[in-house]
Amino acid sequence: MRTFLSVFSTLFLAEMGDKTQLAVIAFAAESDRPWIVFLAASAALVSSTGLAVVLGGALSRVVPAAWLQVVAATAFVVIGLFLLREALPEALGR
Repeated sequence: MRTFLSVFSTLFLAEMGDKTQLAVIAFAAESDRPWIVFLAASAALVSSTGLAVVLGGALSRVVPAAWLQVVAATAFVVIGLFLLREALPEALGR
């Protein structure tokens, strides 16, 4: 139960306000069938999460979990730096 609550709370907070949620808001606003939007978005998230679990499980047999965390953290930092490099000149008016 501890693992469930940890994963749920971390991902719930991480997903709030991200591009996926904004896309779902836009789809729901345009649709006259918001429950279909909910079901489709839920199926997409379950599918992508299932794929991540399968890949993570397979990789953990070959690569230590600590290294997977380092790679994931590095990818987040690199993506963040790339986005910052793209946005900063515009934000500074250059």
